[in-house]
Amino acid sequence: MRIEKLVSRMHKAISTFNLIADGDKIAVGLSGGKDSRAMLKALSLYRHHSPQKFELIAITVDVFKALDKAELEAFCKSCEVELKVVESDIGEVVFDIRKEKNPCSLCAKMRRGALASTARELNCNKLALAHTADDILSTFMLSLNFENRLSTLSPKSYLSKTEITVIRPFIYVWEGEIKNLEPKLPVTKNPCPVDKKTERENAVKILKKFDEISPNFSKKLFTAIMSPERYNLIKNN
Repeated sequence: MRIEKLVSRMHKAISTFNLIADGDKIAVGLSGGKDSRAMLKALSLYRHHSPQKFELIAITVDVFKALDKAELEAFCKSCEVELKVVESDIGEVVFDIRKEKNPCSLCAKMRRGALASTARELNCNKLALAHTADDILSTFMLSLNFENRLSTLSPKSYLSKTEITVIRPFIYVWEGEIKNLEPKLPVTKNPCPVDKKTERENAVKILKKFDEISPNFSKKLFTAIMSPERYNLIKNN
């Protein structure tokens, strides 16, 4: 898939959920992985012909103090976007001090907090996170399994503590499309010690099983989640 196709999918999300407005200064959470790199590249291309005029700045939280900052800076330069690197002890807190058995939730919360507070310091009003359609589904499955709730990520949400609006421009993009992106983007290996060994990965495996039993189950579930007019759940009178 060409990057232009991802830009088109992203434009659909931006238009449907009013994710970007004139004058926005958007911080882009850049981890170095394929999803966040693709989103930064797509946003950098989109702004050149967008009906809204907005600014971009990339923020990377160095969770494990293992980033190749020079390589990330070079990538951001190719996107004509400034990079801000935030030094962090999140990895040490989560794995060495607290020794979390299920570290993902705390790590994500702390990383998102660091991104939002840094975005505020840089006078940004929005924070773009590279959650995809797959993340919408896996979060739905995690919420169902561990919280007994029907809930998932929102395309747009407001963080009152930092007065930052979180936007997810890639919610109509599938990870498989990013993997097959042409030309390919450089990717940083994830240094997390539990990478590919998380409950989210288990949720992904469950969805794959459903797809084996019922072809396109994941896409049908995604359509149902994204279509609130079709909801018909039990309500108290």
